[in-house]
Amino acid sequence: MLENEINWIQDETIRNTVKWIVDCLPDYFFTVPASSTGKYHPDYALGEGGLLRHTKAAVAIAKDLLGLEMYSHTYSPIEQDIIIAALILHDGLKHGIDHQKYVSALHPQLMTDWLLEQGFLNNWDETQRTTLINAINSHMGQWNTDYRTKKEILPKPKTKIEKFVHQADYLASRKYLEFVFDKINYGGERL
Repeated sequence: MLENEINWIQDETIRNTVKWIVDCLPDYFFTVPASSTGKYHPDYALGEGGLLRHTKAAVAIAKDLLGLEMYSHTYSPIEQDIIIAALILHDGLKHGIDHQKYVSALHPQLMTDWLLEQGFLNNWDETQRTTLINAINSHMGQWNTDYRTKKEILPKPKTKIEKFVHQADYLASRKYLEFVFDKINYGGERL
């Protein structure tokens, strides 16, 4: 269901790893809404398959932005691949490993801990592995606190890659932005 987005990744090692990880995600990832309450995502990301649609939208937004002249020389091809990989994977365990009823506030860390524990990233070089882990862990941006204690539980984005991943995820979650999925251009040309 994310084959086209995975194929946007140019580096074979990164692309194959992301495909493997997606194949191992809990089944709920493909069926649950992006927001368990409906409060934090637009209509297209709600209902059956909403989290998958949110993910596809975030990746498409990133891909489109990376095609702009102002970004084309800012990120190396490997960095662009890591951005796409981070967005494909960022909410992979949004309801935990065992499909909790509500979204886990620590879902970014659950995801990165799982990636490392399962050895998915063992064949990546240390810089690439760290860049991906940090981009996923910080994708929530300023919404990084525990809702009860208000204490910070996740890092905020610091690097240009972390900020870019957060920005694409943020745009994909805006209620005032609707996304037309049949307009995604998987051939690489601008629409």
